[in-house]
Amino acid sequence: MRDKIIAATLLMIMVLNFFDVIMDLKLGVPQWHIFTESLIVVISGLGALYLIKDINARTKKINNLKRELNNSMTQLNNISQEMKDARHQYSGVIQTQFSQWTLTRSEQEVAMLLLKGLSFKEISALRSTKEKTVRQQASDIYSKADVEGRHEFAAWFLEDFMQQRHYAHSSSAIN
Repeated sequence: MRDKIIAATLLMIMVLNFFDVIMDLKLGVPQWHIFTESLIVVISGLGALYLIKDINARTKKINNLKRELNNSMTQLNNISQEMKDARHQYSGVIQTQFSQWTLTRSEQEVAMLLLKGLSFKEISALRSTKEKTVRQQASDIYSKADVEGRHEFAAWFLEDFMQQRHYAHSSSAIN
């Protein structure tokens, strides 16, 4: 906005000085005075022209940036939906596997909290049970899943999920 005001002021100076130069020519004012005022007309005109071009260039750049931002937001929303779909698919894989391992409801809750990265102490506090109980349930879960511990348990799901996503992408690429 400030640049527009300056450009308008420069244009006004240019126009007023232009008419002053014309009047001075009719009145026979000395040449050095006419030259000086003509120089003011040219400089103010060039300054206004420069500012107008700069304003237009910045406006164009801002509009392009807005368009790119809108495109990025659209892509982000699409990715977010893909992530929601993937999370839902991942949750389905986990629940199916819990059923295949015949985990009890309590074990399923503990297993899900283990997958989320909570410690035994945090799980026991969250479930209002003793830490020893959570450790025993975790041991039972690992045994039913035929894994050695928490890391192998989490890796089992990650590997399974990544393979399913890979096959889903591969089969969609084939179709």
